[in-house]
Amino acid sequence: MTGRSRENYNRNYINYVNSFDPPTKHFKTCFRAFMVGGFICCIGQFFRSMLEMLGMSGDQLAGTVSVLLIFLGTLLTGLGVYDRIGRNAGAGSIVPITGFANSVASPAIEFKTEGLVYGMAAKMFLVAGPIIVFGVSAGAAVGLIYWLIGL
Repeated sequence: MTGRSRENYNRNYINYVNSFDPPTKHFKTCFRAFMVGGFICCIGQFFRSMLEMLGMSGDQLAGTVSVLLIFLGTLLTGLGVYDRIGRNAGAGSIVPITGFANSVASPAIEFKTEGLVYGMAAKMFLVAGPIIVFGVSAGAAVGLIYWLIGL
């Protein structure tokens, strides 16, 4: 096959494949992601405001809001709601911390039939495992350094 006929063949193939691919609605997709991500942030701000009224502040407040959002994301994943939200919202549901909770809980639910160790325990850290390992390792290293220095 000559160079020109190969280019023509590739172009025809790409046109053929694109004929089956529905057109992407970029504005609609971005708008949904923005709205859902913003709504998740509003929920976090609501938790923060309520906890501030109860007297929390600083690191305790930030940690509690994060834990509540992670719990909410995991609960919605377990109920099957978060997957439906993710189908419509895309990155708007993946980027906030609730998306991280979803990435840990989804494989655990999906592979629970394979058993506790080889199913849930092994598969739930497939996506989030490296993040957790490096985060825990870095936290332990910093804690050890602070302990050694005596801070």
